[in-house]
Amino acid sequence: MRVVLAEDLHLLREGLVALLRAHGFEVVAAVESGPELLTALVGERPDVAVVDVRLPPTFTDEGLQAVLAARRQVPGLPVLVLSQHVEQLYARELLADGSGGVGYLLKDRVFNGEQFVDAVRRVAAGGTAMDPEVIARLLASNARNEPLGRLTPREREVLELMAEGRSNAAIGQRLFLSDSAVGKHTANIFTKLGLAASDDDNRRVLAVLAFLNSK
Repeated sequence: MRVVLAEDLHLLREGLVALLRAHGFEVVAAVESGPELLTALVGERPDVAVVDVRLPPTFTDEGLQAVLAARRQVPGLPVLVLSQHVEQLYARELLADGSGGVGYLLKDRVFNGEQFVDAVRRVAAGGTAMDPEVIARLLASNARNEPLGRLTPREREVLELMAEGRSNAAIGQRLFLSDSAVGKHTANIFTKLGLAASDDDNRRVLAVLAFLNSK
């Protein structure tokens, strides 16, 4: 699996390269600035990009802008964002086109290498890997949205885990629910939000994220 990595801190960048290679990834480019990232993404067309948002030269949103520009040339390019902070605008822009794998993790909440590698693989496969804090912010911004207000507390818990990219089985394990119970809650959520039901986990998650992102 081919990866393009963008991180301006040298030690962190080299550490991530070593971690990815140790798990069988091929790091085809490891860059430190927005312009270098855009060139690498378009030129290499990797299976997944792992990107910090704030990169040289201005340390604002060069990483995100490079990703969005690359996605216009490489539609559906899977992108996993690593950030120090929850930037709701960044999450919204990343989710706007509703295509391709997406992820948004907070650096200080990635507690081990396995968690990070699992997120990279999920995003590369077209899935999602969203930090719970990012989902919480999206939900908070939709607090007055009528369809969300129809959800029961349990359905809201299921929605949050679904939006993080978790399968029905994983949701059941987390909430101590049977598969049939999770399926029932999921069906109710989609009905109340007016979304088309789907058995495909990735399509289901992207539909939920698109709903949250549109309000």
